[in-house]
Formats: sequence, C-alpha cells, structure tokens
Amino acid sequence: MSTHPALVSQAEERLAIQQIRRTLATERVGFQTYLFGEVGSTNTVLRRLADTGAPDGTVVLAETQTMGRGRLGKPWFSPPGLNLYASVLFRPASPPSAVPVFSFISSLALTDAIWAEGLPAGIKWPNDVLVDRRKVAGTLAAYASAGDVVEYVILGIGVNLNVDHPTLASALGPAAAAATSLREAAGRRIDRNAFTAAFLNLLEKWDNEYRTHGSDAVLEAWRERDALAHHIVEIRGPADTYRGRAIDVNREGRLVVEDARGARREIVTGEIVIIE
Repeated sequence: MSTHPALVSQAEERLAIQQIRRTLATERVGFQTYLFGEVGSTNTVLRRLADTGAPDGTVVLAETQTMGRGRLGKPWFSPPGLNLYASVLFRPASPPSAVPVFSFISSLALTDAIWAEGLPAGIKWPNDVLVDRRKVAGTLAAYASAGDVVEYVILGIGVNLNVDHPTLASALGPAAAAATSLREAAGRRIDRNAFTAAFLNLLEKWDNEYRTHGSDAVLEAWRERDALAHHIVEIRGPADTYRGRAIDVNREGRLVVEDARGARREIVTGEIVIIE
C-alpha cells in the first residue's frame, strides 16, 4: 500500500493505512490503496491510475476534496478530517449495460456498513443512502470502455461520518435540512478507519456475490433496502415533472414509477422527492 503525506486540522481524526489494514479482510479491494491529504477529487486521481494500469480493487482515499462531485455534477461538500471520500477501481470485463450493478454494489456495502454502526439505513434511488430519511452518503459510478467491453469502473463514494449539523448548514444552506451524518444520528463519534475497512470488506463481499451469482442476486438485495418502494414520489427532470408511486428498480438501473391511472414509466434520471 502507498501513503501520501496528509495535513489535516484534526490529527486525532486522520485516516491511516495501518489502522485500516488492522480490520481489512479483502483479497482484492484495498490491496493497493493510496491516501492523500488533499485532492481535486478521488475519482480524477483514480482515473489517472486506471489509465496507467492500476489493478482491480485499487482504492484512493483523501482527507479532503476541493472539486468533489456527486450525481448530476453537484458539488460534494468535503471538509477535512471528518468524513470518508473514496474511489474504488473494478475491472469487470463486462458490457456497458452491466455498469448499473456497480452502483447497486456500492449502495449495498454502504447500507450494510451503516447498519453495523447500529443505524437503520435505506437506499434512495439511484445512489443516495439515507438514515432517518436524510442523506448521509452517495455513490457515483463512472466507466471507460473499448468497444462493447468495459475497461474499468470507478466507484466514487462520499459518506458524512463526523461532520456536525452546524457545519453542514453553513456549507449547504437550506439543503442541509435533508442531510445528516452518522455522528449526528448515532450521538457518538464514528471511527473513520474502522468504518473504511468495514465498507471495503463489504464492497468486496457484494462484488463477489455479483461475480458468483449474477446481477439478479444483487438487485434482489438492493430491493430489500429500497427506501422509495411504495412511496409517492415526484421526479423533477430536465424537461418535465412527474409524480407517481415507486414500484421497482429494474436490471438496467431504472426506477419504475406508476401514476394514478396505472401507467408505468421508467425513469433514467432526475431529482427525486418523497411526497408520502
């Protein structure tokens, strides 16, 4: 494993490769890990490593990001020394149509890691993880392909671990009402090194599940953690707004919504608001 010098305001909160390795039980994920003090984004760093031959399971961690992005290009608030900002590389040799399963895998690993902290967590399509109906984490899958074969998939992960609500409110404004952290929800500090190791262990577990049993097994587990199922939702897209009941998520990673007349629509993208 490789380490990059990190300058963090709270030394006691630092991530440390040696600490993570104490409970890391993987064969591939995290075998090669890079830890940085500050980066533009962990995804950008890992993409460069992937393009120069980094192996399957390579992980990039950072204490802070200056240009972290979430879904729809939104900035991801990344205060130093408090949370988890990570990117993980997979080389699945799959068609591009299989990429959505990696979003399922990362969301499953996150919810399981959060449950292990004693906090019930659910997944809000497509890639938000909720505790008490407020967002604590998000994932983003990006990929590169050659023809009809994926060369690599990069999973970007951000988890609010120890950031407090006043800090969130100062950075996010009114949007902070829909966000929280594990520390706020649990009422105690979260060990970032232990959580990182637990998440990476679970990520490899779910990747192995996919490799062994296929996407249907992963999707079935994802559905059990679906925070939107049977709720009335509003989808705010670039062209229109649509309201209906969330019915399912299909193999292609699309949200299936049924309107009041019983007509169904497959949603590819959009802002999702739970109405009831």
